[in-house]
Amino acid sequence: MSLRRTLNSTLRKTTGLEIRRASTTPAAAPKKAKTPTKAQRPKPVPFRETADPEVDRLLRKPVFIMSPVRSGSTLLRVLLDGHSRLLAPHELHIRRLTVGHTTQLAKKSMEVLDLETADLEHLLWDRVMHRELVKAGADHIVEKTPSNAFAWKRIAACWPDARYIFLLRHPAAIARSWHEAAPDKRSAQEAAEDALRYMKAVERARNGLTGHTVRYEELTTDPETTVRGICEFLDIDFEPAMLEYGPRPEKDMIRGLGDWRDKIRSGSVQPGRAVPEDSEVPEVLRPMCEAWGYTKEREDAQPA
Repeated sequence: MSLRRTLNSTLRKTTGLEIRRASTTPAAAPKKAKTPTKAQRPKPVPFRETADPEVDRLLRKPVFIMSPVRSGSTLLRVLLDGHSRLLAPHELHIRRLTVGHTTQLAKKSMEVLDLETADLEHLLWDRVMHRELVKAGADHIVEKTPSNAFAWKRIAACWPDARYIFLLRHPAAIARSWHEAAPDKRSAQEAAEDALRYMKAVERARNGLTGHTVRYEELTTDPETTVRGICEFLDIDFEPAMLEYGPRPEKDMIRGLGDWRDKIRSGSVQPGRAVPEDSEVPEVLRPMCEAWGYTKEREDAQPA
């Protein structure tokens, strides 16, 4: 019996311990926790217009509010949601819902059905929105995610019968509000440049689609006239209750949408801040002010 075995035998009997040779291999460093990565934006996929909307679409005449950020789209949404025939939920970001094939066999199976990736995504988008519409018991859905303006061609291809409301606001007021929403995240200049991307997208949509244009300044100074005009465009009767917004217990109970609607405080449309003077407009926004008719202070524009 070796000396080590003799010692270990004695140690185990007396202490319950034993001697082992130290390892010469360095201990592996503990694995660092992976830092969560930001979700990657999906790559654009080729798309085509819906060939047979009667078969492929459940929604009929969905309404899309095309607007830049900080342009009053939430206010407009809650006013429209007050109509008995309309459902205007929170931003749905449907264009970020994607579909993929995990096997080539699945891909080939869909090709046999003449369903490309974009076609499958369109089916998903339509079903998600239709599901909410059915739950609400309304006739038409209103979607107002600002980034939809970047995908206006695809939205038009998905829903050939869609209707569009273009919501405009003084470009300098948009930029100011965008900066004030997160001053530590973007400077005033950065806010103006970033908001301008949305404005340009909305302008492209206005030039490529037919719809109804609304100005935030008119919505806040004369909400009834503005909302009546929207109702006429949508071919629905104006309902006075639309001008008072906030949680509606009876309606919410039926629609089952209290979670997000409870975040809206009750109230009525109030005038806001003054429209920026021409001298306050950043140089980068002047062409858009010209395009949208804001180069001069509008006679009927009080708040912005």
